[in-house]
Amino acid sequence: MNTDDLAWQVCNYGGLAPRKVDRLLEHGHLPLVIRTAEERGEWFCAERAAQELCRSGEFGRALKVMEPFVATGWPTALWAKAGILLRAGRTNEALDLVRPDQEGRASRTVCRHFAELLAEAGRVDEAVDLLVPHIGEPWIRTTLVEITEGRGRDERVLELISPHAEAARRARDDGPWDCSHSDAQELQARVLERAGRAAEAIRILGEDIAGRRFFAQNTLAAYAELLARHGLLDELRELATGQDAHAVLHLYADALRDRGRAEDAETVMRDAIATDDWVGYRAWLSSALLQDGRLDDAITVAEPGFSWYDCSNLLAPLVHPLLDRPEELLHLLEHPLTVPHHGHEEFQHWWRAHALAGLGRTQEAIATVEAHPDPWTDPCIVRAGLLSTAGLLAAAATELRGRGTIKAREELFDVLVQQGQAAEAIAVHPTVAEQRADKQRAAEAKTEAAPPREDGYSLEPPF
Repeated sequence: MNTDDLAWQVCNYGGLAPRKVDRLLEHGHLPLVIRTAEERGEWFCAERAAQELCRSGEFGRALKVMEPFVATGWPTALWAKAGILLRAGRTNEALDLVRPDQEGRASRTVCRHFAELLAEAGRVDEAVDLLVPHIGEPWIRTTLVEITEGRGRDERVLELISPHAEAARRARDDGPWDCSHSDAQELQARVLERAGRAAEAIRILGEDIAGRRFFAQNTLAAYAELLARHGLLDELRELATGQDAHAVLHLYADALRDRGRAEDAETVMRDAIATDDWVGYRAWLSSALLQDGRLDDAITVAEPGFSWYDCSNLLAPLVHPLLDRPEELLHLLEHPLTVPHHGHEEFQHWWRAHALAGLGRTQEAIATVEAHPDPWTDPCIVRAGLLSTAGLLAAAATELRGRGTIKAREELFDVLVQQGQAAEAIAVHPTVAEQRADKQRAAEAKTEAAPPREDGYSLEPPF
């Protein structure tokens, strides 16, 4: 175990990824997760095991799990240990372990982490003071607002944020746009609201919107949500039907639905589509209709966007909520209005195969993907996935064992856990070293397959 391996795991979700560790813990395999962290240097196993032990008050065991990782000097492990000490009530030890020196105080990232730890320890004023030198950074301002929630420091936070909100209001009139303060207006409104000054927040932010003294759609959305929270639907309707309708109308429709007025929300969106057939309106309405169990109506609304390019295609947003509802998914894919997914027809074939497998029609599912092979997927892994979806776990495991590649072994892990064979699942899962070597080989192969042009660029990945 070394810091390079640990950093690689975090950046690449290497080793046993968080979702896999969580699955083991859900099945009661905490001792196995702890042993895997110790024997294989698996960071996500150590992190999740320590969290689980802390939840049950076993802080000593949590520290023992974390200690080998801390011994490497890796900062992430040090911060994790500090978190355990804090939860154990050993506040001074926790803070002393990661307290930044003068160089650390110059780092915005270090100061943010330490401020969060201070706030958790109840030392909010120290946390605020630590962040003040970096308050010009938007994400530091957000951290400031978050760590002071419910801590009685709203007036102090407003003093710090208000100058940046004023700078944002002036920026559009001061020549070249400076977007570095663009979040400050909504943060100011958020703090005013939680301080019991909602009317003031609504007035100030409303004046900003009316005067067009803002940069981002986030500010518009923050104002619309503020109006909705306080039941000002007439004002929200006026905002949503004006020049900012694309950014706000869906929030007005959401507010109507939240108040049990689903029919009114549908009417609002259908009227908008009739006036301005924008993809965002169709996306919202089709999703809402699907939530209400009106799949055919959702298809009718979305179908003009089924063949559009990726970012505007409306087929996938209907497919994804139906992946665990195979009968409805198959109905969608076989509906006469459904057309191939633009530029990615292979997705539609995979979706259909997934639906068939979920209905127990395994051979039809396999025949579908074999007739339309996905160019970047191993057929063995596809078959195994379909067998697993159909509940044929033993057959899926046989497929994957026969393949034996890094990817096949990663997939085999999931199948074995479902079969109750957690220890074997971990044994067959590739180690971090194996995963790193596999990725390196793949990167080298791509480089050899796609040499750069004379100008140094390539038309094939890696670009």
